[in-house]
Parts: sequence; structure tokens; C-alpha cells
Amino acid sequence: MKSDLNVRGNITTVNIKRRHRSYERQKAVWGFIYVLPWLIGFISFFIIPLVTSLRYSLSKVEVKEGGLHITFVGLNNYIEAFTVHTSFNRTLVESITDMIVNVPLIVVFSLFIAVILNQKFRGRTFARAVFFLPVILASGIIANLESSSLIEAVQAEREGSRFLNILTSFELERMMLEMGVDDTIVSYLTGAVNRIYEIISQSGVQILIFLAGIQSIPSSMYEVAIIEGSTGYEAFWKITFPLVSPLILVNVIYTIIDHFSSNAMTDLIRETALRNFNFGLSSAMAWVYFAAISIILVVCSYLISKRVFYQE
Repeated sequence: MKSDLNVRGNITTVNIKRRHRSYERQKAVWGFIYVLPWLIGFISFFIIPLVTSLRYSLSKVEVKEGGLHITFVGLNNYIEAFTVHTSFNRTLVESITDMIVNVPLIVVFSLFIAVILNQKFRGRTFARAVFFLPVILASGIIANLESSSLIEAVQAEREGSRFLNILTSFELERMMLEMGVDDTIVSYLTGAVNRIYEIISQSGVQILIFLAGIQSIPSSMYEVAIIEGSTGYEAFWKITFPLVSPLILVNVIYTIIDHFSSNAMTDLIRETALRNFNFGLSSAMAWVYFAAISIILVVCSYLISKRVFYQE
């Protein structure tokens, strides 16, 4: 009798393990199907330019009659970028510093606005559209317009808003210094005030991601929290924040890549290639820039993923 029970128990355990493995396998298969279009596009359109860029970075590329003349020079382009070029090191450091300052501000601001936009109030749909509007205005044809009354008006309004922000930040700085706040914190917060337009214009996609994550949280969790006497502050830190923490990792990675896709460093790389026609040096700069981005992404992903809560 006992042996029969043991056999049945072993069979049940094996069946559970098989179901668990099949579920994990299904998740792996669907994950591969999800990234398959990206893999096809990467192999079809990016592998050849990537290899060509690496080849250019190790070569001297000259435009001559009949096409490009490529001569292998080893690491000379990388050495020239770090030791000879006058602005490469400074521009690279400034781009990384701006990223370190802006990314936390954008992610925190996006989460804060998403929580507000998830509340029930009149004009909620219009408010969501307003915060996503900068993403639409910064894309496609509108982003390529260089001379029009609309762009000039936006630029004039931006300069005026910056002037008002500077005045506001001076007053904020004076108040916080009188309160005894540390100088480092004061400079960081006043810098955030001065860059408020930039932060808002780069937060549209992150707000939508956070908003979708918050709306996917079961309302029964908040109802139970209210019954238990939890405040809104406690519900945010005990329910909302843990359940949207995977999206924090997603938004941090997205914001880092979005910041690095267009800044002074990319302008320098483009100018070196298209204006100075130094394709070898430009490719070396691009690969150094790519390595810096990769290291930052790996470090951020490792540190944040250790704090992420996944609900199974």
C-alpha cells in the first residue's frame, strides 16, 4: 500500500515538473517569436553596415576617383580620437554626464505623471494627449523642418521659458540654501528646473509605458489595501511601485538609448564623416561611443534588475 502511494506521489511530481518545463518552453518559444522580426531586420539591414563601420575604424578611408580607397592602419584612428582630436574627449564626457543627470529625472517624472494621469478626473484623455504631444512634434517631417514660422515660434517660446526657469531656479536656490540644503542637492534640483522643457519633451513614451503598467494592476489589490486602512502613500510603495518596477528597467534602458541617439556626440561623429570626410576617424569615434553606451547599459541593467519585482 505504501509503495503504491509512493509511486503515485512520484508520478504526480514528475507530471508537475513536466508541466513546469513545458510552460517554460512555451514562454521561451513565444519570446523568440516576439524578437524574431527584430532579428530578421538586424541581420538584413544592420550586420553589413556594422562590419563595414568596424573595418573603416581600423583603416584610412580616402575618397578618390573610382570610389573609396581603404588602407589598414590598425588602432591609429582610435589613438587620434583620444590624443589628437581637440573636442572628442570633452564631448564624450559631457554626453555621458548629461545622461547621468537627465535619465533619473525623466524616469521619476514619467512615473509621477503616469500616477496622476491614472486618477479619475475630467479631461483625463486630453491631459494624456498633451503629455504625449511633444513625442509627435519631435518625430517625422516636423522634426526635419528647419525654417518655418511654427519652428521659429516654438524656439522663441522655448528661449522665453528657459529665461523664466532660470529666474525661478535662482529663487529656488536661494530658498534651499537658506534652509541648509546641501550644495550638491541644490545644484541638481535647480538644474532640473532649468531643463524642465527638455525633461517633459523626452518623457512621452515613458509616461505611456508606466500608465499601461499601472492600469494592468488589479483593482482588487487597492480595494483590499483600502479595507486594511492603507493610505494612498502606502498603497503606492507597497502595490504600485513593486508591480511597475520591471517597467522602470525598461524605461531606464529606453531613456539611455534615446538620449544617446541624438546629442553633441552624434553631431560630432556626423560632422567628422560628412563635412571633414574622415570616415575612418568618424567610425572609430562611433565605436568608442558604442562601447561606452554598452557598458552603461550593462551596469544599469545589472543594478536595477537586482531590485526588480516580478509577479508570477
